[in-house]
Amino acid sequence: MTEPKIKPTVKLIDTNGNAFAIIGRVKEALRKAGADKEYIFKYQDEAMAGDYDNLLCVTMDYVHVT
Repeated sequence: MTEPKIKPTVKLIDTNGNAFAIIGRVKEALRKAGADKEYIFKYQDEAMAGDYDNLLCVTMDYVHVT
């Protein structure tokens, strides 16, 4: 599993609370930062393992949120 060298920054301001839009943006940012598919799937699995609050907490563990 390859993690990104730096923690990418993702803007979530205009996602309007759409969980799928958040996951999509984070996955794209992780991919561009050099994460491999296994790492990205790990993020997605953790993010989708609970409610919306869990999604936000997991997202903030993986990327910087603005």
